[in-house]
Amino acid sequence: MRVMRWSRVIEWAKTVLIVLLIVSSLLLGWQTGQFDELINSVPFFGSVAQLMRGTQEVVGLGAAPIIEAARPLVIVIAAENEGPRFGVKYDTVLRNDVYDRTSSIIIEALGSAFEPSQMSQVEWREALSGAMLYYEYAMPVRLSILYAWFGVPVPDHVEDALIRRVFVAFGEGRNRVFYHDIATGFYFGADTASVAGRPQDLEAMDTDEDVLFAFESGIAAADDAPYAFLTMGRSAHPDVHATAAGSTDELLDLTLDALGYGYESYTPYPVEGGTIVRVGTQFNIRADVHGSVLFRRTDGPHPAASESQAQSEGELIEIARTIVSDTIGGACGYAEVFFESIEMTTQDVYTVSFNYYLAGGRVFLFEDNHAARITIMSGLVVEVDLNYRYYSFTGESTRLMPELQALAAAGGEFILSYTDSGTEWIQPFWGEGF
Repeated sequence: MRVMRWSRVIEWAKTVLIVLLIVSSLLLGWQTGQFDELINSVPFFGSVAQLMRGTQEVVGLGAAPIIEAARPLVIVIAAENEGPRFGVKYDTVLRNDVYDRTSSIIIEALGSAFEPSQMSQVEWREALSGAMLYYEYAMPVRLSILYAWFGVPVPDHVEDALIRRVFVAFGEGRNRVFYHDIATGFYFGADTASVAGRPQDLEAMDTDEDVLFAFESGIAAADDAPYAFLTMGRSAHPDVHATAAGSTDELLDLTLDALGYGYESYTPYPVEGGTIVRVGTQFNIRADVHGSVLFRRTDGPHPAASESQAQSEGELIEIARTIVSDTIGGACGYAEVFFESIEMTTQDVYTVSFNYYLAGGRVFLFEDNHAARITIMSGLVVEVDLNYRYYSFTGESTRLMPELQALAAAGGEFILSYTDSGTEWIQPFWGEGF
Protein backbone atom coordinates (compact mmCIF):
# COMPACT_ATOMS: atom_id res chain seq x y z
CA MET A 1 0.00 0.00 0.00
CA ARG A 2 2.83 2.37 0.96
CA VAL A 3 4.66 1.52 -2.31
CA MET A 4 1.55 2.48 -4.31
CA ARG A 5 1.25 5.81 -2.48
CA TRP A 6 4.90 6.68 -3.07
CA SER A 7 4.58 5.82 -6.77
CA ARG A 8 1.57 8.18 -7.02
CA VAL A 9 3.52 10.94 -5.29
CA ILE A 10 6.44 10.45 -7.66
CA GLU A 11 4.14 10.58 -10.73
CA TRP A 12 2.39 13.68 -9.39
CA ALA A 13 5.76 15.35 -8.75
CA LYS A 14 6.86 14.55 -12.31
CA THR A 15 3.69 16.10 -13.73
CA VAL A 16 4.15 19.27 -11.65
CA LEU A 17 7.78 19.51 -12.76
CA ILE A 18 6.83 19.15 -16.45
CA VAL A 19 4.14 21.84 -16.15
CA LEU A 20 6.58 24.20 -14.40
CA LEU A 21 9.19 23.64 -17.11
CA ILE A 22 6.63 24.34 -19.87
CA VAL A 23 5.39 27.51 -18.17
CA SER A 24 8.97 28.65 -17.57
CA SER A 25 9.85 28.07 -21.24
CA LEU A 26 6.78 29.96 -22.42
CA LEU A 27 7.52 32.93 -20.19
CA LEU A 28 11.16 32.99 -21.26
CA GLY A 29 10.22 32.78 -24.94
CA TRP A 30 7.67 35.57 -24.57
CA GLN A 31 10.11 37.86 -22.76
CA THR A 32 12.89 37.28 -25.28
CA GLY A 33 10.60 37.77 -28.31
CA GLN A 34 11.13 34.27 -29.67
CA PHE A 35 7.42 33.98 -30.51
CA ASP A 36 7.22 37.31 -32.35
CA GLU A 37 7.94 35.72 -35.73
CA LEU A 38 5.19 33.14 -35.21
CA ILE A 39 2.64 35.77 -34.19
CA ASN A 40 3.63 38.16 -36.97
CA SER A 41 3.39 35.36 -39.54
CA VAL A 42 -0.40 35.27 -39.02
CA PRO A 43 -1.85 37.93 -41.37
CA PHE A 44 -3.72 40.70 -39.51
CA PHE A 45 -3.60 38.74 -36.23
CA GLY A 46 -7.07 39.11 -34.73
CA SER A 47 -7.60 42.52 -36.29
CA VAL A 48 -10.86 41.97 -38.20
CA ALA A 49 -12.81 40.42 -35.34
CA GLN A 50 -11.50 43.00 -32.89
CA LEU A 51 -12.36 45.88 -35.19
CA MET A 52 -15.86 44.53 -35.72
CA ARG A 53 -16.47 44.32 -31.99
CA GLY A 54 -14.77 47.57 -31.06
CA THR A 55 -12.26 45.91 -28.73
CA GLN A 56 -9.16 47.09 -30.58
CA GLU A 57 -7.77 50.60 -30.81
CA VAL A 58 -8.10 51.13 -34.53
CA VAL A 59 -6.24 54.43 -34.78
CA GLY A 60 -3.04 53.49 -36.57
CA LEU A 61 -4.11 49.85 -36.40
CA GLY A 62 -1.71 49.31 -33.51
CA ALA A 63 1.56 47.93 -34.84
CA ALA A 64 0.04 46.54 -38.04
CA PRO A 65 1.54 47.93 -41.26
CA ILE A 66 -0.51 49.50 -44.03
CA ILE A 67 -0.24 47.18 -47.02
CA GLU A 68 -0.73 48.07 -50.68
CA ALA A 69 -4.36 47.77 -51.72
CA ALA A 70 -3.64 48.16 -55.45
CA ARG A 71 -0.80 47.70 -57.89
CA PRO A 72 -0.10 49.57 -61.12
CA LEU A 73 -1.87 48.17 -64.18
CA VAL A 74 0.89 49.45 -66.47
CA ILE A 75 4.67 49.42 -65.96
CA VAL A 76 7.04 50.95 -68.50
CA ILE A 77 10.84 50.88 -68.43
CA ALA A 78 13.29 52.70 -70.68
CA ALA A 79 16.87 51.93 -69.71
CA GLU A 80 18.38 54.49 -72.08
CA ASN A 81 17.47 57.94 -73.33
CA GLU A 82 15.69 57.60 -76.66
CA GLY A 83 16.29 53.84 -76.38
CA PRO A 84 13.86 50.91 -76.65
CA ARG A 85 11.10 50.59 -74.08
CA PHE A 86 9.79 47.60 -72.22
CA GLY A 87 6.10 47.78 -71.30
CA VAL A 88 3.84 45.31 -69.53
CA LYS A 89 0.10 45.87 -69.45
CA TYR A 90 -1.92 42.65 -69.88
CA ASP A 91 0.35 39.88 -68.58
CA THR A 92 -0.51 39.88 -64.86
CA VAL A 93 2.15 37.36 -63.83
CA LEU A 94 4.90 39.25 -65.65
CA ARG A 95 3.66 42.61 -64.36
CA ASN A 96 3.78 41.41 -60.75
CA ASP A 97 7.29 40.05 -61.29
CA VAL A 98 8.47 43.35 -62.76
CA TYR A 99 6.76 45.26 -59.93
CA ASP A 100 8.49 43.16 -57.28
CA ARG A 101 11.85 43.79 -58.95
CA THR A 102 11.44 47.54 -59.48
CA SER A 103 9.27 48.95 -56.68
CA SER A 104 12.36 49.61 -54.54
CA ILE A 105 13.43 52.21 -57.14
CA ILE A 106 10.16 54.12 -56.72
CA ILE A 107 10.35 53.73 -52.94
CA GLU A 108 13.87 55.12 -52.74
CA ALA A 109 13.02 58.06 -54.99
CA LEU A 110 9.85 59.03 -53.09
CA GLY A 111 11.51 58.54 -49.72
CA SER A 112 14.44 60.81 -50.58
CA ALA A 113 12.57 63.43 -52.65
CA PHE A 114 13.29 67.09 -52.04
CA GLU A 115 10.62 69.77 -52.35
CA PRO A 116 8.73 69.28 -55.64
CA SER A 117 8.33 72.10 -58.12
CA GLN A 118 5.60 72.69 -60.64
CA MET A 119 6.56 72.33 -64.29
CA SER A 120 5.03 72.57 -67.73
CA GLN A 121 3.52 69.61 -69.50
CA VAL A 122 6.24 69.89 -72.14
CA GLU A 123 8.98 69.49 -69.52
CA TRP A 124 7.12 66.56 -67.95
CA ARG A 125 6.85 64.80 -71.32
CA GLU A 126 10.52 65.36 -72.06
CA ALA A 127 11.41 63.56 -68.84
CA LEU A 128 8.94 60.79 -69.69
CA SER A 129 10.62 60.28 -73.05
CA GLY A 130 14.01 59.51 -71.51
CA ALA A 131 15.41 56.74 -69.34
CA MET A 132 12.77 56.08 -66.70
CA LEU A 133 10.60 53.68 -64.69
CA TYR A 134 6.87 54.47 -64.96
CA TYR A 135 3.85 53.22 -62.96
CA GLU A 136 0.23 53.82 -63.95
CA TYR A 137 -2.64 52.91 -61.61
CA ALA A 138 -6.16 52.08 -62.78
CA MET A 139 -7.80 54.57 -60.44
CA PRO A 140 -6.56 57.75 -58.72
CA VAL A 141 -4.91 57.39 -55.32
CA ARG A 142 -3.68 59.98 -52.85
CA LEU A 143 0.08 60.51 -52.89
CA SER A 144 0.07 60.16 -49.10
CA ILE A 145 -1.62 56.75 -49.39
CA LEU A 146 0.92 55.67 -52.00
CA TYR A 147 3.68 56.64 -49.57
CA ALA A 148 1.97 54.53 -46.89
CA TRP A 149 1.66 51.52 -49.20
CA PHE A 150 5.37 51.77 -49.93
CA GLY A 151 6.15 52.10 -46.23
CA VAL A 152 7.72 55.56 -46.65
CA PRO A 153 6.96 58.56 -44.39
CA VAL A 154 5.56 61.55 -46.26
CA PRO A 155 8.09 64.43 -46.16
CA ASP A 156 6.75 67.64 -44.61
CA HIS A 157 7.48 69.60 -47.77
CA VAL A 158 5.40 67.31 -50.04
CA GLU A 159 1.78 68.37 -50.44
CA ASP A 160 -0.82 65.66 -50.99
CA ALA A 161 -1.97 65.09 -54.56
CA LEU A 162 -4.39 62.82 -56.37
CA ILE A 163 -2.39 60.80 -58.87
CA ARG A 164 -2.55 57.90 -61.30
CA ARG A 165 0.92 58.19 -62.78
CA VAL A 166 4.33 58.39 -61.12
CA PHE A 167 7.75 57.79 -62.63
CA VAL A 168 11.45 58.01 -61.82
CA ALA A 169 13.77 59.53 -64.43
CA PHE A 170 17.30 58.14 -64.26
CA GLY A 171 20.06 60.75 -64.20
CA GLU A 172 23.83 60.55 -64.42
CA GLY A 173 24.15 61.67 -60.81
CA ARG A 174 20.82 61.63 -58.99
CA ASN A 175 17.39 60.48 -60.08
CA ARG A 176 14.26 62.64 -60.24
CA VAL A 177 10.68 61.69 -59.42
CA PHE A 178 7.64 63.01 -61.31
CA TYR A 179 3.86 62.86 -60.87
CA HIS A 180 0.70 64.46 -62.23
CA ASP A 181 -1.96 65.83 -59.87
CA ILE A 182 -5.18 65.06 -61.72
CA ALA A 183 -7.25 67.12 -59.27
CA THR A 184 -5.47 70.35 -60.22
CA GLY A 185 -4.00 69.33 -63.58
CA PHE A 186 -0.54 70.42 -62.43
CA TYR A 187 2.67 68.52 -63.20
CA PHE A 188 5.42 68.15 -60.62
CA GLY A 189 9.01 67.00 -60.47
CA ALA A 190 11.46 66.73 -57.60
CA ASP A 191 15.16 66.06 -57.22
CA THR A 192 16.00 63.10 -55.01
CA ALA A 193 18.95 61.71 -53.11
CA SER A 194 18.35 58.40 -54.90
CA VAL A 195 21.12 56.84 -56.94
CA ALA A 196 19.19 53.61 -57.61
CA GLY A 197 20.58 52.01 -60.74
CA ARG A 198 18.62 51.46 -63.89
CA PRO A 199 17.08 47.98 -64.13
CA GLN A 200 19.43 46.79 -66.87
CA ASP A 201 18.39 43.16 -66.52
CA LEU A 202 14.92 44.01 -67.77
CA GLU A 203 16.31 45.08 -71.13
CA ALA A 204 16.74 41.43 -71.99
CA MET A 205 13.06 40.63 -71.42
CA ASP A 206 11.38 39.52 -74.60
CA THR A 207 8.66 41.82 -75.88
CA ASP A 208 7.45 41.60 -79.46
CA GLU A 209 5.24 44.67 -79.17
CA ASP A 210 5.89 48.26 -80.20
CA VAL A 211 4.83 50.47 -77.31
CA LEU A 212 4.29 54.21 -77.05
CA PHE A 213 2.35 56.89 -75.22
CA ALA A 214 -0.64 58.36 -77.03
CA PHE A 215 0.92 61.84 -77.26
CA GLU A 216 3.69 60.25 -79.36
CA SER A 217 1.23 58.77 -81.86
CA GLY A 218 0.40 62.04 -83.64
CA ILE A 219 -3.36 61.39 -83.81
CA ALA A 220 -5.91 64.00 -82.74
CA ALA A 221 -7.63 61.71 -80.22
CA ALA A 222 -4.45 61.69 -78.16
CA ASP A 223 -5.14 65.27 -77.05
CA ASP A 224 -7.77 64.00 -74.59
CA ALA A 225 -5.73 61.00 -73.42
CA PRO A 226 -2.07 61.90 -73.97
CA TYR A 227 -0.67 59.34 -71.53
CA ALA A 228 -2.69 56.32 -72.59
CA PHE A 229 -0.06 53.63 -73.08
CA LEU A 230 -0.54 51.76 -76.34
CA THR A 231 0.69 48.28 -77.20
CA MET A 232 0.71 48.19 -80.96
CA GLY A 233 1.13 44.49 -81.68
CA ARG A 234 -1.57 42.86 -79.55
CA SER A 235 -5.26 42.49 -80.39
CA ALA A 236 -6.35 39.12 -78.87
CA HIS A 237 -7.45 38.98 -75.23
CA PRO A 238 -8.67 35.98 -73.22
CA ASP A 239 -12.26 34.90 -72.79
CA VAL A 240 -13.23 34.20 -69.20
CA HIS A 241 -15.36 31.67 -67.32
CA ALA A 242 -17.18 33.21 -64.32
CA THR A 243 -19.14 31.54 -61.53
CA ALA A 244 -20.09 32.15 -57.92
CA ALA A 245 -17.11 31.30 -55.70
CA GLY A 246 -19.14 28.83 -53.62
CA SER A 247 -22.59 27.83 -52.41
CA THR A 248 -24.64 30.29 -50.38
CA ASP A 249 -23.97 28.41 -47.14
CA GLU A 250 -20.23 28.21 -47.83
CA LEU A 251 -19.99 31.94 -48.52
CA LEU A 252 -22.06 32.82 -45.45
CA ASP A 253 -19.80 30.67 -43.26
CA LEU A 254 -16.64 32.14 -44.81
CA THR A 255 -17.82 35.72 -44.30
CA LEU A 256 -18.95 35.24 -40.71
CA ASP A 257 -15.70 33.46 -39.81
CA ALA A 258 -13.62 36.26 -41.37
CA LEU A 259 -15.56 38.95 -39.51
CA GLY A 260 -15.35 37.15 -36.18
CA TYR A 261 -19.00 36.08 -35.92
CA GLY A 262 -18.54 32.44 -36.85
CA TYR A 263 -19.38 31.14 -33.37
CA GLU A 264 -22.57 33.21 -33.01
CA SER A 265 -25.93 31.45 -33.05
CA TYR A 266 -28.38 32.48 -35.76
CA THR A 267 -31.72 31.63 -37.34
CA PRO A 268 -31.71 30.79 -41.07
CA TYR A 269 -34.50 32.06 -43.35
CA PRO A 270 -34.51 30.64 -46.89
CA VAL A 271 -35.88 33.12 -49.44
CA GLU A 272 -37.37 32.39 -52.85
CA GLY A 273 -34.76 32.18 -55.59
CA GLY A 274 -32.08 30.42 -53.55
CA THR A 275 -31.21 33.37 -51.31
CA ILE A 276 -30.48 32.51 -47.67
CA VAL A 277 -30.78 34.98 -44.78
CA ARG A 278 -29.27 34.43 -41.35
CA VAL A 279 -30.34 36.57 -38.41
CA GLY A 280 -28.23 36.67 -35.27
CA THR A 281 -28.40 38.73 -32.11
CA GLN A 282 -25.77 41.17 -33.41
CA PHE A 283 -26.04 40.90 -37.19
CA ASN A 284 -28.01 39.88 -40.22
CA ILE A 285 -26.47 38.51 -43.39
CA ARG A 286 -27.77 37.29 -46.72
CA ALA A 287 -26.28 35.51 -49.75
CA ASP A 288 -27.68 34.68 -53.18
CA VAL A 289 -26.80 32.10 -55.82
CA HIS A 290 -24.61 34.59 -57.73
CA GLY A 291 -22.23 34.96 -54.78
CA SER A 292 -23.48 38.32 -53.49
CA VAL A 293 -23.20 38.58 -49.69
CA LEU A 294 -24.45 41.50 -47.59
CA PHE A 295 -23.56 41.71 -43.88
CA ARG A 296 -24.94 44.33 -41.47
CA ARG A 297 -24.32 44.89 -37.78
CA THR A 298 -27.55 45.29 -35.83
CA ASP A 299 -26.20 45.91 -32.33
CA GLY A 300 -25.49 49.59 -33.00
CA PRO A 301 -22.22 51.46 -32.59
CA HIS A 302 -19.96 50.33 -29.80
CA PRO A 303 -20.13 52.67 -26.75
CA ALA A 304 -16.45 53.52 -27.18
CA ALA A 305 -16.87 54.40 -30.84
CA SER A 306 -17.76 58.02 -30.18
CA GLU A 307 -14.53 58.41 -28.22
CA SER A 308 -12.27 57.08 -30.99
CA GLN A 309 -10.05 59.55 -32.79
CA ALA A 310 -10.45 60.31 -36.48
CA GLN A 311 -8.53 57.98 -38.78
CA SER A 312 -6.63 58.75 -41.93
CA GLU A 313 -7.83 57.57 -45.32
CA GLY A 314 -4.89 55.17 -45.43
CA GLU A 315 -5.96 53.52 -42.17
CA LEU A 316 -9.59 53.22 -43.31
CA ILE A 317 -8.50 51.65 -46.60
CA GLU A 318 -6.32 49.21 -44.66
CA ILE A 319 -9.26 48.11 -42.50
CA ALA A 320 -11.28 47.42 -45.66
CA ARG A 321 -8.35 45.76 -47.44
CA THR A 322 -7.93 43.35 -44.53
CA ILE A 323 -11.55 42.22 -44.87
CA VAL A 324 -11.29 41.91 -48.64
CA SER A 325 -8.09 39.88 -48.30
CA ASP A 326 -9.72 37.48 -45.85
CA THR A 327 -12.88 37.01 -47.95
CA ILE A 328 -13.18 37.50 -51.72
CA GLY A 329 -9.45 38.06 -52.21
CA GLY A 330 -8.66 34.40 -51.70
CA ALA A 331 -11.58 33.02 -53.70
CA CYS A 332 -11.51 34.88 -57.02
CA GLY A 333 -9.30 32.59 -59.11
CA TYR A 334 -7.20 34.43 -61.70
CA ALA A 335 -8.59 37.87 -60.85
CA GLU A 336 -7.08 40.54 -58.62
CA VAL A 337 -8.98 42.81 -56.25
CA PHE A 338 -7.78 46.43 -56.20
CA PHE A 339 -8.81 49.49 -54.22
CA GLU A 340 -10.97 51.86 -56.23
CA SER A 341 -12.26 54.69 -54.06
CA ILE A 342 -13.06 56.02 -50.60
CA GLU A 343 -15.84 58.47 -49.93
CA MET A 344 -17.41 60.03 -46.86
CA THR A 345 -21.16 59.49 -47.13
CA THR A 346 -22.11 61.27 -43.89
CA GLN A 347 -20.18 62.62 -40.94
CA ASP A 348 -17.64 60.00 -39.82
CA VAL A 349 -19.14 57.34 -42.13
CA TYR A 350 -16.89 56.15 -44.96
CA THR A 351 -17.40 53.69 -47.80
CA VAL A 352 -14.34 51.98 -49.29
CA SER A 353 -14.82 50.28 -52.67
CA PHE A 354 -12.81 47.59 -54.48
CA ASN A 355 -13.07 46.09 -57.97
CA TYR A 356 -11.94 42.98 -59.79
CA TYR A 357 -9.23 43.20 -62.44
CA LEU A 358 -8.48 40.38 -64.84
CA ALA A 359 -5.75 40.01 -67.50
CA GLY A 360 -5.08 43.74 -67.27
CA GLY A 361 -8.76 44.62 -67.67
CA ARG A 362 -11.48 45.85 -65.33
CA VAL A 363 -14.50 43.66 -64.50
CA PHE A 364 -17.86 45.46 -64.50
CA LEU A 365 -20.27 43.51 -62.31
CA PHE A 366 -24.01 43.25 -62.86
CA GLU A 367 -26.18 46.10 -61.62
CA ASP A 368 -23.12 48.36 -61.40
CA ASN A 369 -21.85 46.54 -58.32
CA HIS A 370 -18.30 46.51 -57.03
CA ALA A 371 -16.32 43.50 -55.93
CA ALA A 372 -16.59 44.87 -52.39
CA ARG A 373 -17.94 47.86 -50.48
CA ILE A 374 -16.99 48.26 -46.83
CA THR A 375 -18.80 50.85 -44.68
CA ILE A 376 -16.95 52.11 -41.61
CA MET A 377 -18.54 54.32 -38.94
CA SER A 378 -16.50 55.83 -36.12
CA GLY A 379 -13.72 53.39 -36.89
CA LEU A 380 -15.98 50.31 -36.76
CA VAL A 381 -17.09 48.19 -39.69
CA VAL A 382 -20.89 48.31 -39.84
CA GLU A 383 -21.66 46.94 -43.31
CA VAL A 384 -19.82 44.59 -45.67
CA ASP A 385 -21.10 44.14 -49.24
CA LEU A 386 -19.19 41.41 -51.10
CA ASN A 387 -19.48 39.75 -54.50
CA TYR A 388 -17.77 36.37 -54.42
CA ARG A 389 -16.93 35.59 -58.06
CA TYR A 390 -14.49 32.99 -59.35
CA TYR A 391 -12.73 33.70 -62.66
CA SER A 392 -10.76 31.34 -64.88
CA PHE A 393 -9.59 31.44 -68.49
CA THR A 394 -11.46 29.37 -71.07
CA GLY A 395 -8.47 28.90 -73.36
CA GLU A 396 -10.25 30.90 -76.06
CA SER A 397 -9.66 34.54 -76.96
CA THR A 398 -11.43 37.41 -78.69
CA ARG A 399 -9.77 39.71 -81.20
CA LEU A 400 -10.38 43.41 -80.64
CA MET A 401 -9.49 46.39 -82.80
CA PRO A 402 -5.87 47.56 -82.37
CA GLU A 403 -5.35 50.02 -79.52
CA LEU A 404 -4.47 52.95 -81.77
CA GLN A 405 -7.83 52.54 -83.53
CA ALA A 406 -9.58 52.05 -80.17
CA LEU A 407 -8.12 55.35 -78.98
CA ALA A 408 -9.39 57.12 -82.10
CA ALA A 409 -12.84 55.53 -81.75
CA ALA A 410 -13.14 56.29 -78.03
CA GLY A 411 -11.87 59.85 -78.39
CA GLY A 412 -10.26 59.50 -74.97
CA GLU A 413 -9.04 56.95 -72.46
CA PHE A 414 -10.22 53.37 -72.76
CA ILE A 415 -9.57 50.16 -70.87
CA LEU A 416 -9.83 46.45 -71.52
CA SER A 417 -13.14 45.45 -69.93
CA TYR A 418 -15.29 42.47 -69.01
CA THR A 419 -18.99 42.60 -68.11
CA ASP A 420 -19.98 39.96 -65.57
CA SER A 421 -23.77 39.83 -65.66
CA GLY A 422 -24.06 36.35 -64.16
CA THR A 423 -23.45 34.39 -67.38
CA GLU A 424 -20.65 31.86 -67.25
CA TRP A 425 -18.81 32.87 -70.45
CA ILE A 426 -17.69 36.50 -70.75
CA GLN A 427 -15.70 38.15 -73.51
CA PRO A 428 -13.47 41.23 -73.48
CA PHE A 429 -14.25 44.59 -75.07
CA TRP A 430 -12.85 48.10 -75.09
CA GLY A 431 -14.63 50.13 -72.42
CA GLU A 432 -14.49 53.73 -71.33
CA GLY A 433 -11.51 54.50 -69.11
CA PHE A 434 -11.15 56.86 -66.17
